[in-house]
Amino acid sequence: MTEGSSLKHVILGTAGHIDHGKTSLIKAVTGIDTDRLKEEKRRGITIELGFAWLELPSGQSVGIVDVPGHEKFVKNMVAGATGIDLVALIIAADEGVMPQTREHLDICKLLGIKHGLVVVTKVDMVEEEWLELVTDDLELFLEGSFLEGAPIVRVSSVTGQGIDEFVNVLEGLCQEIPERSASGLFRLPVDRVFSMKGFGTVITGSLMSGRINVGETIMVYPSGIQSKVRGIQIHGQPAEEATAGVRTAINFQGLDRTSINRGDMLARVNTLKPSYMVDVVLNFLGFGKKPLKNRTKVRFYTGSSEIEGNIILMDRDELQAGEQVLAQLRLETPVSLARDDRFVIRSYSPVRTIAGGYVIDPIPAKHKRFTEGVIAHLKYLAKSDPSELVSYQVKESGLQGVSFSDLVIMTNMSEKELEQELQNLLSKKIVLQMDRDKRLFLHGRVFDELQQNALGILKAFHKENPLKPGMIKELFKSKLSKALGFHGFSLLVQTLIKSGLAVQEKELIRLAEHKIALEADQKEIRRKIQKAYLDSGLQPPYFKELITSIGQNAGNMKDVLGHMVKEGVLIKVKEDLYFDRGAIEGLKEKVVGFLRTNGELTTPQFKEMAEVSRKYMIPLIEYFDDTKLTIRVGDVRRLREG
Repeated sequence: MTEGSSLKHVILGTAGHIDHGKTSLIKAVTGIDTDRLKEEKRRGITIELGFAWLELPSGQSVGIVDVPGHEKFVKNMVAGATGIDLVALIIAADEGVMPQTREHLDICKLLGIKHGLVVVTKVDMVEEEWLELVTDDLELFLEGSFLEGAPIVRVSSVTGQGIDEFVNVLEGLCQEIPERSASGLFRLPVDRVFSMKGFGTVITGSLMSGRINVGETIMVYPSGIQSKVRGIQIHGQPAEEATAGVRTAINFQGLDRTSINRGDMLARVNTLKPSYMVDVVLNFLGFGKKPLKNRTKVRFYTGSSEIEGNIILMDRDELQAGEQVLAQLRLETPVSLARDDRFVIRSYSPVRTIAGGYVIDPIPAKHKRFTEGVIAHLKYLAKSDPSELVSYQVKESGLQGVSFSDLVIMTNMSEKELEQELQNLLSKKIVLQMDRDKRLFLHGRVFDELQQNALGILKAFHKENPLKPGMIKELFKSKLSKALGFHGFSLLVQTLIKSGLAVQEKELIRLAEHKIALEADQKEIRRKIQKAYLDSGLQPPYFKELITSIGQNAGNMKDVLGHMVKEGVLIKVKEDLYFDRGAIEGLKEKVVGFLRTNGELTTPQFKEMAEVSRKYMIPLIEYFDDTKLTIRVGDVRRLREG
């Protein structure tokens, strides 16, 4: 089906107690037997998920997920219920509401399913009077649930009674179901993996959102393995693309069967982020009168995955049945989720469905309990709409900033919607872009605070080091927050320079207003240093010796000396050895004059000309080589041309 078609993609899931006729109903309606395993055939129960499809009279195609009803296979029921649009709650006329009927209905509620119908099966096995009693009990059972007032269809998969009515009711319900957006993030939870000769590894699942095309590269989460889509099938027929709301089978190029498992999530490369923690809104169903205590070990079900973990209650020590709270789930293996994803929680032992809810942050930090700021943060996440969340989550990310792909899963917005919201925020300078290629964003208020802090650091440095021309960039970065990365620091430096607040000179950065000016005591030191070098000519004291003779603080003297070198009063020939500029220029004239007359200059001739000891001769002659005045050729020097 192409985009723009009037027919939606709809997935119907079955739910109900074991042996209440779910599989038989599907076979009667579609002609497809969803019990595919030998074990299922032998035992007469559905263990794994089964799949079928039905074309309604209107041409609407419906994918059908047959889920197991046996208590031991409820985890597979959760996998099947994830991603469905409407549910058919199956109840056998001869037994009525049973334990798994209740649990399946709870699971559907926790997973946010809002549409469905009720099917009373095996009506050929009971009297009409009994059937009326079962129907009355059923209506009472459904009070307060999302199926209250839903159509109730009576069928017999043996005689065919009610099958046409079931199809007609299903067609009417399909018209009411909103179409899933194909523009969202492509995500497909894997509920089955197998190998086929000539095809290789094949996975099946219900496409939660977005679209996928043949030839695209996907990533398996949380492992990070990548593979190319080799082929797509929808309802047994090859297709070039699959969109949200379809049951699909996809086979992959060169993907090892053992590298992917049920519970994994398929998405595009680097669009999801695995996390061992998830912030959630939790609804506690409970069972009996036992409260749920903080750090209770549970089984966490979402998509097609089952993971063990602990519930961390943020603002209390225990939870009573029927209460809703904010919590953090800390899991033993990572999951790759998005905001608003639904989940189900079952007790660790005995295994029963006890809670569920939805995700408010799929990649949170580890929170400290009973912290006012944390609780306020979670409350804001729980009540905010996606557009409000964009600015908020960028701000909460602090100096690290946040990527476009992370914002997609943090807000559950489509890429197009997020692009529009970010452009709006960027135009108002509420949000800044740190890096165009990596699409990293920083909040304007956070950046303003960073700038003020940075200016304060530079100002303090200049006050402590008035004679230094600037601060080394690496030192400057080290004084800022450790959370500030390369891209944020680059944006900071560029902004300070562009705004005229700072100047960069090679690896040094300084405030634009910074001017080197000597204090009274430093002027006196400068006078003494200059006199020492003027008096000594070409045989000056090494700087260490000068410190001793003048008797001043070494750091202060070094700052003044550096200032004099920058002024050009002194020339640094090598480490710790400086000369008066006039002395160097006078020697330079002698060297140039001699070489223009004689062409070559030997080392002894240079020593005689400079009238210095070897201690100074070698550094001086090498200085002229280094400054490209002379060039050594064998044992002589010549003028360097050009």
